[in-house]
Amino acid sequence: MAEIIQKDGTWVFDGDTLRLTPGRDRNVGLLRRELGELAVPLTALAGISFEQGKKSGRLRLRLRDGADPLLHATGGRLTEPHDPYQLAVEADRYGVAEYVADEVRNALLLDRVPSGPVDAYLLPGPAVPLSVSAGDGVASFDGECVRLEWKWQAEEAKSAAGPRVLPLDDIVAVEWRPSVGLENGHLRFTVRAAPSKVPPKYDPNAVELWGFRKDPLMALVAAAVQARLPHPAAPAVPEDARPAGEAPVPAGAAGDDHDALLRRLRELGELHRSGVLTDEEFAVAKQAVLKRM
Repeated sequence: MAEIIQKDGTWVFDGDTLRLTPGRDRNVGLLRRELGELAVPLTALAGISFEQGKKSGRLRLRLRDGADPLLHATGGRLTEPHDPYQLAVEADRYGVAEYVADEVRNALLLDRVPSGPVDAYLLPGPAVPLSVSAGDGVASFDGECVRLEWKWQAEEAKSAAGPRVLPLDDIVAVEWRPSVGLENGHLRFTVRAAPSKVPPKYDPNAVELWGFRKDPLMALVAAAVQARLPHPAAPAVPEDARPAGEAPVPAGAAGDDHDALLRRLRELGELHRSGVLTDEEFAVAKQAVLKRM
């Protein structure tokens, strides 16, 4: 057992799972607070590093590409206060931080965990239902549908259309971007057969973000939806495995790859048995997969 307790948070490694718990310090980002404890299986890790500074240091986890729906949905754009895979370390705990990093590295070597990408999510993503109000709208997700409701600040093109309900089966991609400088951010859903190229300000399938405190929480909605979409690296059905005359399966299409759905069910079962998924989270995720079969 390796453990480090800091104002910024607590990391505990038991040889199989690294548990990350955010601290209560005022510098801990709102997104980390809302995420709560994360149980990261060893198989999801590609590496760990510790960087020393004069006054403080930082532990950083590197996850395998495609292992976490949160990182996929945010595209590596989470800033330091909101990144759950970083931990600020006080100078008098450098030795402890090095010990934790060494224990994780040794476990990765002993278990021969590959560092390459994966074709299935190894973390479950945020629990549902959830609802976030930020920017020009409110985004809610219950595991089956995304509902977008508009605030009075939204453009008339959105307000006039009223609330938007997007069934999960109609969503093919989700993207979250933070505001940077004078450029606003957004949470955008790409809908099957109706892709939109208009700016998020006018897009009825997007919430525009203006750089306020709650903006990062929209990443929770993005990650929860992403976790329930087919993994972008999941293998497609081979040409010779399809019945004659059947159209090719589009990459990332939901519900069309029976083998991929069976693999997803097995993975969910493994996550449930290992304690990564609670009974409730497992039931919701399993039901979402079964509906696509």
